[in-house]
Amino acid sequence: MRIIRRLYDWVLGWSKSRWGAVALFCIAFAESSFFPVPPDVLLIALCLGLSARSLRYAAICTAGSLLGAILGYGIGHYLWQTPGVADFFFDVIPGFSHESYRTISGLYDKYNFWVVFTMGFTPLPYKVATITAGIFNINFVMFLLASTVSRGARFFLIAWLIWRFGQPVKTFIDKYFNWLALAFTVLLVGSFLLIGCLL
Repeated sequence: MRIIRRLYDWVLGWSKSRWGAVALFCIAFAESSFFPVPPDVLLIALCLGLSARSLRYAAICTAGSLLGAILGYGIGHYLWQTPGVADFFFDVIPGFSHESYRTISGLYDKYNFWVVFTMGFTPLPYKVATITAGIFNINFVMFLLASTVSRGARFFLIAWLIWRFGQPVKTFIDKYFNWLALAFTVLLVGSFLLIGCLL
């Protein structure tokens, strides 16, 4: 936990640098494929420091995250195609067989948008979604669409709230972000399901 805390403080420290926006892009890029600290930390700090640029910071964060998502997808896709890697996973992970792989792959094909969206918007590790999307070779266009919607909604919502309400909303987001993200996802998915039933 000390390492994660140090990384958190390091990320936060970039908000005081003139290279803050560049750091935001790089951290958002890295977090989508391997970095453990989400870019929200720096995004909030930058928006508080210069609220007039909040939406610009959200756009930078979204762009970095999307490019990182493409890298994560590529890592999963090409890693799985590497000779011996698939066999290694089948041998090492208990219960993971060719049949279970096909089952999970079928679920990814069916719910690809919702899997990526949920992991992109909520506190679930987004890098897991990007890499496994590549492993199970889900539709790339759908992957990009889900990534754009989820990451854009997440970062622009945070930026708008900071721009509109300032410091009080930072405290509120820090305390309740997981619950807010979960509630928003439930409402969004529920709305789509309702529309589907009505149609």
